Amino acid sequence: MTDAALPRRQPFALRFPSVMIFLAILALFTVGVTVLSEGFGIGVISTSFIKTLGKTLCLCLVALAMDLVWGYCGILSLGHMAFFGLGGYAIGMWLMYARTEIIVLESLSAAALPPTPQEVSDGIATQIFGVVGSSEFPPIWAFAYSLPLQLAAVVLVPGLLALIFGWLAFRSRVTGVYLSILTQAMTLALSLHLFQNDSGLRGNNGLSGLQNLPGLGETPQSIVSLWFFWASALALALGYLLCAWIVSGKFGSVIRAIRDDEARVRFLGYPVEAFKLVIFTLTAVIAGIAGALYYPQAGIVNPAEIAPIASIYLAVWVAIGGRGRLYGAVIGAAFVSLVSTWFTGGQAPDINLGFYTISWVDWWTVLLGLSFVGVTLFAPKGIGGLVDILIDRKSPSRHGADLGPDQGALREQEADK
Repeated sequence: MTDAALPRRQPFALRFPSVMIFLAILALFTVGVTVLSEGFGIGVISTSFIKTLGKTLCLCLVALAMDLVWGYCGILSLGHMAFFGLGGYAIGMWLMYARTEIIVLESLSAAALPPTPQEVSDGIATQIFGVVGSSEFPPIWAFAYSLPLQLAAVVLVPGLLALIFGWLAFRSRVTGVYLSILTQAMTLALSLHLFQNDSGLRGNNGLSGLQNLPGLGETPQSIVSLWFFWASALALALGYLLCAWIVSGKFGSVIRAIRDDEARVRFLGYPVEAFKLVIFTLTAVIAGIAGALYYPQAGIVNPAEIAPIASIYLAVWVAIGGRGRLYGAVIGAAFVSLVSTWFTGGQAPDINLGFYTISWVDWWTVLLGLSFVGVTLFAPKGIGGLVDILIDRKSPSRHGADLGPDQGALREQEADK
């Protein structure tokens, strides 16, 4: 058969129009928010809400990572928010160092003699670690002065931790609920370590003031918040493209097969542990990047952000949005994040029952838990299932002659799709 007679493979955009639709909606949303912002637009949307939207986009990105590892590969990780927090700590170290360096240099500029590098370093360390009774830099701050190195740490630290943990767990063939418990234990151990003052990351105080970009003190927050919003939208778009590309090819078929029947995939000769390790490490890196964009908008990162409950919330978001659907993970994270902001921000009116007043600030977590139970029991496809109904997405037709020796094998109509 000549090359001209071979069927041409359609471009990715034509084979998966839903990806292009998502990117178009995200682009329109980004432009719309920019036009309505205080920084470059007409001022309808406040700067604080711009930050909320930017943080929501970062949560959508880490939800994509969770959906890839859980919804497609079947690994229920209860530790991915640890990677999210590590990304925030990595960039937060540079932000605190660079901002404090400017303050120390300004304070020492009035001295009769110019300060030595050691005096500057001691001043920075005292400013940062005085709150925990220290005046020296811990070894993990050795590269905090360098933005490129800390950006590399955003990727390398979560990636290496996931690689080591995954290699130990998967080579031992730990699966199911036992693997979930192990990931949760890893997260708990990390958060408990960071709560200690001698952890090198200021213990319970965490890293604060991250919203103040070094050297841009004169730039208003209305502009800075839009910069981070744009960066978050770009990261989400690239992350969605990457995840869609992964799940659309042979690699995606293998990880879905691992999710559905790991023993059979191993019997067919596929290196199951290698596939799981690649997905686990890749999603940890994505989570770290999302955290590096999230916490400068939040302004602070502390060990409470890495606690196991945060990773449980992440799994709830993906389940509510629709596990095994990339757009479902995004919808779930965005929906829960914005509704949570409304309920916990005091904007939802309290309900007076006469004998008791329901305050949504206290009852929001109960409502979230009930929503998770309801979705699990009555709508396992989540909110993403509603999208399937709207676009009339149906399962492949099973009519036609069998294309295999077994009854119910791939059929003609299904093969044409």
